[in-house]
Amino acid sequence: MAEDGKEGTKDAAAEKSKTKEGGFRTMPFILANDFCDRLATVGFGSNLISYLTLQLHLPLVEASNMLTNYHGTTNLTPLVGGLIADSFAGRFWTITVGSIIYQLGMVCLTLSAAIPSLRPPPCAKHGAECQRASAYQIAILYLSLLCTSIGSGGTRPCNMAFGADQLELDARRRRGGKAPMWSFFNLYFFGIELAKLTAVTAVVYVQENVGWGWGLGVPTIAMFVAVIGFVSGYSLYVKMPPGGSPLVRLAQVAAAAFKKRKAVVTDPGLLYEDKALDAGISTTGRLLHTNQLKFFDKAAIVMDGDVLPSGQPKLWRLSTVHRVEEIKSIVRMLPIWAAGILMVTASSHNSSFAIQQARTMDRGITNNFKIPPASMLIFSNLAMLLTLAFYDRVLVRVLRRFTGRPNGITHLQRAGVGMTIAMLANVAAAAVERRRRSVAAASGMLDAPKGAVLPISVFWLVPQYAIHGIANAFMDVGRMEFLYDQAPESMRSTAAALYWLTISAGSYLGTLLVTIVHERTQRSGQWLQDNLNRGRLDNYYWLVVGLQGLNLVYYFVCVKYYTFKPLEMVDESDKETELYGGNGNGTKNAKKSASFR
Repeated sequence: MAEDGKEGTKDAAAEKSKTKEGGFRTMPFILANDFCDRLATVGFGSNLISYLTLQLHLPLVEASNMLTNYHGTTNLTPLVGGLIADSFAGRFWTITVGSIIYQLGMVCLTLSAAIPSLRPPPCAKHGAECQRASAYQIAILYLSLLCTSIGSGGTRPCNMAFGADQLELDARRRRGGKAPMWSFFNLYFFGIELAKLTAVTAVVYVQENVGWGWGLGVPTIAMFVAVIGFVSGYSLYVKMPPGGSPLVRLAQVAAAAFKKRKAVVTDPGLLYEDKALDAGISTTGRLLHTNQLKFFDKAAIVMDGDVLPSGQPKLWRLSTVHRVEEIKSIVRMLPIWAAGILMVTASSHNSSFAIQQARTMDRGITNNFKIPPASMLIFSNLAMLLTLAFYDRVLVRVLRRFTGRPNGITHLQRAGVGMTIAMLANVAAAAVERRRRSVAAASGMLDAPKGAVLPISVFWLVPQYAIHGIANAFMDVGRMEFLYDQAPESMRSTAAALYWLTISAGSYLGTLLVTIVHERTQRSGQWLQDNLNRGRLDNYYWLVVGLQGLNLVYYFVCVKYYTFKPLEMVDESDKETELYGGNGNGTKNAKKSASFR
């Protein structure tokens, strides 16, 4: 009895310790880490096109492709980082190690900008050509960018999911049932945009007016502060244990289904279930059977030889319904996920061509101050910040009256609104570029020397940047909410990585699109030239608008036929079971012995 009392005391102490973990008190550490990470990334990424063309003297198309390839790689590595976090490392340690590697990349990049031998000499004042960066100098740049890309692979897929974990588990302990995830995602993206705003104003100004050494040094210091701050909150975090490799589980289901491809499911109620086996990967809810993608159901048919004498299943021959539904959830998400790729391609020129447009325009605000070209991104950041605040504080409350949903509209509807608005941004971009070229022609400046300023204000570019920001406030948040909500619990870091993988694929597609357009238009008058005044950049924008229209039709078709995952959830306070069919609206449609969201 004494021993039982001691064990009971230990359990009570452990439970009390757990209740001190998570919740909103962890948000300053997590959001501050991501704020500094975004400040560091955008601080040099937003103006990298200027560094490549003005400091390393690379041609515009080569520099643009290098930039989009870098963005593609940086947003591809999160898939690996997400798998590492979900498989064995956990989100906390994946974020920590990734932040340290990112810090090393930033230090190398800062040194390459500060040490004269690591970059080519400045152009002669009246020289016709500038000395291009050597292979050695380019190699140092690539090494720096590679480290930052690998580091991003650890932080990007885990920061958001890690923050959401703190609120979701804390809410369940407090009998809230479900944390307002939609509000958290708005807050998360608000913090990111605030970091971007700081980067494209203060950091870019330092780069353009003080020097690239200090301009990259400031984000490097910010990243160092982020690492220290995040690690210091270690004792406050809920650290969900990894559930094993999700890729292995998906492979096991696929292999088992293939082995039993000739079997027939006669009664879905007889498919294999094992709550004890799935306990580690379904702590907040167990996936229930759906009638889609029935081929994978064959993996849960119990046949001779599928179970060991100990009663344990042979996982390469037999899978539980929960594991079968994991792979179904991922497969169902992929078509909608793919629709976001072209949206990234459609806005990739904001960090390359649009900045070069701004460099040819009158950027004067006062007699002594000119807005840096890369700082035009401020209008996109401001528009997104204002839209997020308006959406969260005003629009959601209005929409809630009509829809009855806590978040106003579903994740997919929000993303669709953003994709529609994004088309208008490129329509504005095409119209403004045509206006800019007409001014160059009327002023006799079609062949103006490099650095010449056209008599047209740079603020003509504001509409396209602002509309992009408004679109992203709907599209980016909606897509991330969808991925987090619909991904299996044990694959949320991997699902967050899919968001960044969208950006990666979109960046690579942007490189491919620019390359194809550049090659195909050589005979008929090249659209994309180093001399924008002689090019037809407006035609490129109209091409992107057409592709966006086709993509929007594809997206609406995918949404129409999408089935949300059904989830069995257990309220820890009273052990009552609730069934949730996650339709992205957060409402309960029926309530008998169970309730459906």
